[in-house]
Order: sequence, then C-alpha cells, then structure tokens
Amino acid sequence: MNAPMIQLLVLAGIAVFLILKLKSVLGTREGFEKPPEQAPMADSAQEKRQAFEVIEGGVDRDITDHVKEGSVAAKALMSMKEAEPGFSVTEFLQGARGAYEMILMGFERGDMDSIKPFLSQEVFETFEEVVAARQKQGLIIEAQFIGVREMTLSKAKFLKTKSRGEVTVKFVGELTSVVRDNAGDIVEGKPNEVKHQKDVWTFARNMGSNDPNWKLVATGE
Repeated sequence: MNAPMIQLLVLAGIAVFLILKLKSVLGTREGFEKPPEQAPMADSAQEKRQAFEVIEGGVDRDITDHVKEGSVAAKALMSMKEAEPGFSVTEFLQGARGAYEMILMGFERGDMDSIKPFLSQEVFETFEEVVAARQKQGLIIEAQFIGVREMTLSKAKFLKTKSRGEVTVKFVGELTSVVRDNAGDIVEGKPNEVKHQKDVWTFARNMGSNDPNWKLVATGE
C-alpha cells in the first residue's frame, strides 16, 4: 500500500472518531430543526414585567377592603405604608379588636395599671377619674365581654411632619354588665341581659418606630 493511501485511511479514521465524539456530547439530530426562537421568551419576560408593574401600581386590597379607594382615609393609610412598609391594615384591625376588649374590660374592672401602656396620658387621666368616682361611691361593676358585633375603620390621618398615623375605628361590642352597691344590690343592669355598646376610638402611633404598640388617644367622634 502506497503512502498516499495510508494517509487517506488515517484521515478517515480521525474523521470517524471526531463524529462519534460529537454525537456523544451533542446528541443525535434527525431531520431539519429550526433554530431556537427567542421571541416567546421575550414576550414572556415582557408579560411578567407588565404584571409586576400592575401589582406595584395597582389597587392595594389591604386598604380597599376596609376603606373606599381614593378616599382621604385610603391615601392616609398608603402614606403609613410608605413610612413603614411592614404595616398591614388588616393586622392593625385584628389588634384593635383585641385592644378594644382588653381596654374596655380593664376600665370596667377598674384595673387601670394593666391598660395604662395602651392609653395616651389624656385618655388615661379621663378613665382614671371615672374609676375613682365610681370607687368613691362604693359601686362595683361586674361585666363579661361576649364579642365584637361590628367593627369599621371610619377615618385615617397621617401627619408627615411627625410620621404619626391616626386611625379611627367604630366598635359595636356585646357584653353583660351590672352595677352593684356596697351591699351587693344591683343598681343598674341585668346579669343575663346582653347589651350592645357603641364606641368610636382613635388609635395613634409614630410609624417606623421601634414601639409596635398603638395607643388609644381619643374616644368619641
């Protein structure tokens, strides 16, 4: 066998080796395959971006579930969220429901020390005067809280200069309550009669502060 033929066989062997090596790495292609289309991926990215923009600039259900969209209260609540991104209106109202029962029952029992941290100084002094007058007359209140029948967020205000949020909530509570004198006789109420108590309370807090507690700063409209 002459030299050119030997060289040809060597080259052919190398070519076969390279083809087998490529197949082991890239796999086998059969027929005509279109190149990967990039448009669907681009459209998908664009759709995701648009969806994200709608979420970012859209309606905040945490606000509009409780107050009218675009209202003064809604704008104030949005400002509170901007000042404190972790603020949730829904969670606030859940806390307000618990605070209503705790403060109301503390006041009825005359246990002012337990509720003092959750009252502004002005509200604390007003409640304390009523409790002191009650005790001076020898009156004792026996009350049992049943639950909150209705709760509505009626107003909200945000003071940017102080980063202070104020939220007014209307409550309709259900409870039993009787007033007894020194002798234990009932002078007001019936033991098993459930009464509805309506209260309008305003809570306030400096948004973004380390203290998570809202304080009752006003009662009444």
